[in-house]
Amino acid sequence: MRILAGDIGGTNTRLALFTGDDVAGMKRAREEVFESHAHASLDEVVKIFLRDEKLDAASFGVAGPVVDNAVRATNLPWCVDATALAAKLALPRVYVLNDFHAIALGIPLLQPSDLHCLNDVAADPQGTVVVIGAGTGLGEAVLVPSQRGPTILSSEGGHSDFAPRNDEEFELLKFMQAIHGRVSVERVVSGPGLASIFDFVVATKRESAMPSTLRRMESEDKGAVIGELALAGADPACARAAHIFLALYGAEAGNLALKVLAPGGLYLAGGIAPRLLPMLHASDFMSSFFAKGRMRRLLEKTRVNVILQTDVGLLGALNFGYLARSNSS
Repeated sequence: MRILAGDIGGTNTRLALFTGDDVAGMKRAREEVFESHAHASLDEVVKIFLRDEKLDAASFGVAGPVVDNAVRATNLPWCVDATALAAKLALPRVYVLNDFHAIALGIPLLQPSDLHCLNDVAADPQGTVVVIGAGTGLGEAVLVPSQRGPTILSSEGGHSDFAPRNDEEFELLKFMQAIHGRVSVERVVSGPGLASIFDFVVATKRESAMPSTLRRMESEDKGAVIGELALAGADPACARAAHIFLALYGAEAGNLALKVLAPGGLYLAGGIAPRLLPMLHASDFMSSFFAKGRMRRLLEKTRVNVILQTDVGLLGALNFGYLARSNSS
């Protein structure tokens, strides 16, 4: 079987061609990463990648809500219509799923070395799992195990309202409202959110912006610069922004673990958590996760893992395509 799997994000699009007879043993024949905004559509990227190669199935995890087998990407000007793409690829069916649906399906394929534990308590292997991840946006999903295999509940919970918890966060909300009007959690817990928090820290004179940092931000990704300098302890404004960001991230992770009880554990996905891993332990991430009043003890019993494997979304898309293709045969 030859399956094309894709992980479609607002920043990068990763495509890989897998071959084999069993999903656990499929080999990666080819892989390529494309800058998403450099291309007009997924169709264009797939055409460049495939070079007329034949497929048995194709499956793509896309950052956005899937409706009627199509998805308009949230942070990318692409509309991915699976039916139209199937016709272009001469396949009976192309599968599209939300990117965090794909990440949730990729979790069972991970190895212990692909994870870093933040709250080392026992997880129920048959218990519900929740996934949250900050990157270009903020994704959330739920995995419910069963004897027939996992059921994934997709979510756009990252677009729910940002709820400040203290005076500083109320100030941040007002700062963000002046820019956006309505403020979702994703506006502060994401790469662009980290950049906005930096602007807030500087504008409210909590810390001063270093000229060298501002010069780098003119030509580099702002969130990446903030994370790098915060980790290095090289810029107080970046460090303060990262501290606020991680506290908000932990609070939202705790909210998700309350809304959907997760005896199977909570998994942190996305690109930011692995990059800021040294700061996670020293930050207010876990204290914010636990700080839920009478529900604190419940959350203290929730295992929390950071996903280190950057391919988890790609593996999940492969898993979905393999299962769907096998069930339709």
